[in-house]
Amino acid sequence: MNIQIFEGFGHVLYEVAFALIPLLIFFLFFQFFVLKLPFKKLMDIFKGIFLTFWGLAFFLQGVHIGFLPAGEMMGIILGQKEHLWVLVPIGFVLGFVATFAEPAVRILNHEVEKVSGGYIPQKLMLYTLSIGVATSIALAMLRMILGIPLWYFIIPGYLIALVLIRFSTRTFTAIAFDSGGVATGPMTVTFIVAMAVGIASVLEGRDPLLDGFGMIALVALSPILSVLILGILYDRKEKENERTFESES
Repeated sequence: MNIQIFEGFGHVLYEVAFALIPLLIFFLFFQFFVLKLPFKKLMDIFKGIFLTFWGLAFFLQGVHIGFLPAGEMMGIILGQKEHLWVLVPIGFVLGFVATFAEPAVRILNHEVEKVSGGYIPQKLMLYTLSIGVATSIALAMLRMILGIPLWYFIIPGYLIALVLIRFSTRTFTAIAFDSGGVATGPMTVTFIVAMAVGIASVLEGRDPLLDGFGMIALVALSPILSVLILGILYDRKEKENERTFESES
């Protein structure tokens, strides 16, 4: 296999620049008329923007030549296995690892721990989200194997989420819905979706468009459910501690 590492890199640079320039213009407008940050702080921000530009460019290029082909090839190979049930545990492991390595998830967890003053540890949030996404990937693999329609999972899932909101705290409800968006980051989308499309393309009676996609909807739903459940467990633990404190007093 002959891989050209920088094939199409110019187009990637154009896409990243097209995405960042409006943000840069927006920032400069506020800098001149509102913020008026000192020169040193401004230079630090420009250095960060420069690193962001090249970081995104190299990451997207790596996705095009690495993650997407590797994920699709893995999906094709796994979809041709005699025992398709192995896709379920494999999907669970890959979902856990992809979420565990997701930069956006770690940033969210760091912010949650900082704002809550350590009340919600980032390690606990990381494992909660990783297990939630891993479960959703496993269910997505099961859905492809059995040919179950996507709405059999989506509609009951969001109905359960609405019920859990009633019993969870406002803090965890807000975090839960942010977690749903954060979990669908580049690590999960670029690798897991490519693998799912590859699996659906070789499974008999499956359509890559109908069965290969839809996985991200499950990935976005699962962190909401897992964080809401964590909020309920936190609330019960608090009430138990309060009753223990009152009885001791």
